[in-house]
Amino acid sequence: MDSLAGTQSYYEEADNRRKRTRLIVGVVLIVLALAAAWFAFSSAKGDGAASADGAGGTGAQAIPNVTVVVPGRVSVVAAISVNGTIAARREMPVGVAGEGGQVARVLVEPGQWVGAGQTLAVIDRSVQTQQAAGLAASIKVAQADADLAQSELERAQALVGRGFISKADLDRKRATRDSANARVRVAQAQYQEAVARNGRLDIVAPAAGLVLTRQVEPGQVVGAGSGVLFRMAKGGEMEMLAQLAEADLQRVKVGTRATVTPVGTDLKIAGQVWQVSPIVSMDTRQGTVRIAIPYSSALRPGGFADARLVAGSGEAPLLPESAVQSGPEGNFVLIVDGKNQIQRRPVKVGTVTDGGVSIASGLTGTEKVVVLAGAFLNPGDKVKPVVQKSSQ
Repeated sequence: MDSLAGTQSYYEEADNRRKRTRLIVGVVLIVLALAAAWFAFSSAKGDGAASADGAGGTGAQAIPNVTVVVPGRVSVVAAISVNGTIAARREMPVGVAGEGGQVARVLVEPGQWVGAGQTLAVIDRSVQTQQAAGLAASIKVAQADADLAQSELERAQALVGRGFISKADLDRKRATRDSANARVRVAQAQYQEAVARNGRLDIVAPAAGLVLTRQVEPGQVVGAGSGVLFRMAKGGEMEMLAQLAEADLQRVKVGTRATVTPVGTDLKIAGQVWQVSPIVSMDTRQGTVRIAIPYSSALRPGGFADARLVAGSGEAPLLPESAVQSGPEGNFVLIVDGKNQIQRRPVKVGTVTDGGVSIASGLTGTEKVVVLAGAFLNPGDKVKPVVQKSSQ
């Protein structure tokens, strides 16, 4: 029993020593952690004080560099960008001019060029041809009667001097001769009328041009009420119908040069304004400008196109697009004044070109205009301007 008690006492003493060791190690770790925290706090405080002292001593180095440009004044083309619809400049609707009938042949297709008077479609004329032949025969009958009346008159004139025929009989024969000649002229007129009506059975082009549409097929019965059978562009001439705002309409005159680009192509077709609308729509406050353009296979009436109208040129400052900003009160730029401070200057934007944005008013061209980072600057900020050379 004593031996068992001694062994138990030995294990209890060893367990107590391990607990004391762990406690000492934990206390040491806590002390070391507190010491490290105090050292870090002291170092951060010293660094902050040093940084504050350094900032106070080198405040000039905190002024940001800002890229500016002095635009000057350059020649700027005043252009107006518009879009509109392509149409035939002189569209000619072609329909039935005569009595009509059943279409025998159609001789043209859309996209085909035709000459003035060229036949577009032929209407069956079998009945009309026989009628014309009958009228031609009636002319010969009337002419034979007229020849007989003339012969009888001549014989009567030879006998009247001998007293065989009275003067009254001679007058009657002369009247018969004149009536026969009149019947010849009537028959001839009727025949010519039939020929002219038969000629109008052919549907012909009123002038040379380009066939745009075809709305008739062989076998179709057409007449005066059939409407338009073909549409043509006289001479193949095209135009663009562009809608312009009332203010822009005042800047465009007849003869203004234009460059038309059909949608879906890269073509640049030269045109010219040939008509400016004399009225402005009360609903849209817009007017129509008609731009004459030569024929091109890329132009299709009814299609869309963009156009650039050259409305003149003038001297104005030209800035990069990044220099011009917009706000609730309109467009503005930031400039650097003589004290190297930011100022806000309202401007009116003119023509937008590939080279930049022209300024219609608000700048003289001698100012230092901020090119970039305008959104991070405020009026009154102190900056160090770095002048960028203009590419103009």
